[in-house]
Amino acid sequence: MIVDEHISGYLDSLAKDLPESLSRLESEALSTGVPIIRRGMQRLLRFLLLKEKPEAILEIGTAVGFSTLFIYEYAPACAHITTVEKVEMRLKKARKNLEGYERISLIEEDATVALKKMAESGKIYDLVFLDAAKGQYTVWLEPILGLIRPGGILVTDNVLLEGSIARSKFSIERRDRTIHKRMREYLYMVTHDERLETVILPVGDGAAVSVRK
Repeated sequence: MIVDEHISGYLDSLAKDLPESLSRLESEALSTGVPIIRRGMQRLLRFLLLKEKPEAILEIGTAVGFSTLFIYEYAPACAHITTVEKVEMRLKKARKNLEGYERISLIEEDATVALKKMAESGKIYDLVFLDAAKGQYTVWLEPILGLIRPGGILVTDNVLLEGSIARSKFSIERRDRTIHKRMREYLYMVTHDERLETVILPVGDGAAVSVRK
């Protein structure tokens, strides 16, 4: 827990209730161990969606579609959401959960391949939500930046690694050191790239919010 548990619980108590369909999907995901966006990230995303009103949205990391449908709920009625997922185990649920939503496009392939195709097609997005394989964030950053319009926003989830990001690599278990190293590299990249203005927030498991200059 990055933020004190009591504070986090209090902030959660202030949040507006989810629509019933989203609440059911959240409960199902949590009960089966599927990683979905935490309440803190939900609050942040909802705020950004209502304030910025993005019409073209890209999500990297669909999982079972909870965050996709959350974005759909609070984005403008004209918004189109493209979401990318490659893990078949997640796709089985995502296909079912996203079926019938005409303004949601599910891309079933590796994000590296999908991002290249989007760049070749000239796609441009108002908001990108990155919530996938953390070890690939540094690989995907450059192609993602090529897809965001000036003034557009990149929201990256899970950047503080339960708070371990601030610890020395020597205090991290050996099996986790690669992710720790790559996430530190990613955070340096988004905070020092002249094309971006970035703030790191202790929300959920850590969020980086970057504006494309």
